[in-house]
Order: sequence, then C-alpha cells, then structure tokens
Amino acid sequence: MLEMPPSWPARIRAVAAGEIAPVPPRPSATVVLLREAAAGPEVYLLRRRTTMAFAGGMYAYPGGGVDPRDREVRPPWAGPSPAEWAERLGVDEPTACAVLCAAVRETFEEAGVLLAGPDARTLVGPRDWAAERGALERHEVSLAEFLAEHRLVLRSDLLAAWARWVTPEFEERRFDTWFFAAVLPSGQAAADTVGEADRVAWLTPAAAVAGFEAGEFGMLPPTVTVLRELLPLRAAAELPGAAAGRKLVPVLGRAVVSGDRMTVRWSGYDELTIDGVFPA
Repeated sequence: MLEMPPSWPARIRAVAAGEIAPVPPRPSATVVLLREAAAGPEVYLLRRRTTMAFAGGMYAYPGGGVDPRDREVRPPWAGPSPAEWAERLGVDEPTACAVLCAAVRETFEEAGVLLAGPDARTLVGPRDWAAERGALERHEVSLAEFLAEHRLVLRSDLLAAWARWVTPEFEERRFDTWFFAAVLPSGQAAADTVGEADRVAWLTPAAAVAGFEAGEFGMLPPTVTVLRELLPLRAAAELPGAAAGRKLVPVLGRAVVSGDRMTVRWSGYDELTIDGVFPA
C-alpha cells in the first residue's frame, strides 16, 4: 500500500500556493528485464541504497537519465530505426535515439546486460566488461563511442516499449521516464552486485507485488504498477505480444489540497490513490 512520503506535504502545499515552481522533468529510460523460470517469468529488481538522493531504499529497475550526446550522434544501430521509435514513443527522432541509448546504456551499466551485438542477428558473447561499464558510468565515453570501438550495433529490436511515467510536479527531483521491457538474452547473466543497489533479486511479478502489499518491499507507483501489468504473462516469450498494443500516454500524479487533507491521484490508476489528513 502506498503511503505519503514525509517530504511530500510541504512541497505539495508550496506548489499549490505558487511558492515554488515545478522542476522540469529530466528525460530518462528504465528497462524491465525478464527471464524464464520454473514458476513463470521473473523480473530483475534492484534495491537502491538508502543514501541515494532519489528513491533511496526502494526497489526499482535498471535505469537512468538521457545523455545529451546521444541526441547528436547516432550509434551503430540494428532493429527498428530511430524514426520508427520516434513514432512509437511520440517524440522527435533525436529524442527517440537518446531514450533508446539510455535504456541500453543503463541496463549495461547497472545490470551488466548488453543489448548489442556484432550484427542484427547475434549478440555479444560472455566477457568481463567491468572497465567499459565504469567508463560509461563516469561519462568518459558515450554509448556510440563504446559500440563503435567494439564494432557492435545497438539491438533496438530487443526492447519493447511498455509505459511512460512523469514524476509529480511537487517532487524535488523529476523524471520523464519511458519504461521498456526486454527478455534476458541467451548466454548473458545479470549482475548480482550493483554499485547503486544493496540488493538485487529475480522475483516473479506475483511475488514482488505480494512483497510490496505486505510492506516488505518499498516501490514507487510506476514500479509496482508495471509488475501488476506483467501478472498475466505465463512466459517471458509472451512479452513482445503483450507490449505491442500498449499506449504510451504519460502518467502524471496530481495533488489536490483541501485544508489539511491531501489527495494524490494517478489518472487511470485508482489503486494508487494516496489520501489523508496531513496537518501543516
């Protein structure tokens, strides 16, 4: 069950009163990795360290912000083109390219899973990419430079667009995040140690949702919502078909203040509503 974070009431009041202006959201991407398992498809989740400025202590998917360099230089590419992705995501072509690059780069940096290969039909083989992941994380190289150096192409066909969520206007740190889903490539293994996380876990969507509802796993609204949407999948192989018809309408939480009562709603997701009395 969702609870009002301690920092929200004061900021909700301040935004409603016009005392502070909403922070512009930063374009971002996150990837929901799935793998086949005996009990059904499992999802890769990271528990962010409590020291993290955003969503500390929360379970999340690998993800992060767009690198502005990826708007200017297109990396070696295979699969649907940036123009096709622009139409799918509802953005211009440079933005689509940057968002896809962020999805691939962050999955590589945080999970060690590289959605790229030497050509449009094959994927990279197992090897130690620690140095390359570190260079990308430190922004020493762009994704395009990394792929070109290793003669690899970004495999955009391995990503399925799932949703788009925008952080509420009253939040101090805001993101305009495209959620993608991908099946763990054969021969690759996701990292069991991640710098920004103190725990990683492969869980079925049902187990993850049950943990959230029992108060064992902290999750932001988009994280648990995506898990609930994945519940009908009987196998990871069903992912492309499930994603194909999804609409990528931005989901934005909005707050209403009436005296000491505050209500935060996400349109179309009544189960996420937070409502209560929060004295100033």
